[in-house]
Amino acid sequence: MSLSEELLSLLVCPQDKGPLEYHEDEQLLVNPRLHIAYPLSLSHISEPTRHSLCSYAVLFLKNK
Repeated sequence: MSLSEELLSLLVCPQDKGPLEYHEDEQLLVNPRLHIAYPLSLSHISEPTRHSLCSYAVLFLKNK
């Protein structure tokens, strides 16, 4: 699954509201500042792959 640059520019991390990197080969949205990776799934919301304060990956849109 690929993400457009436009969509990726709108998504932010639910914890620090910062930008995310997309790792297409692993199907992950990554926050390198907090060392958290969120697996992408078309069928459900996935849990982060590393320790974090939130239970589930919930993606937020940037405020304009």
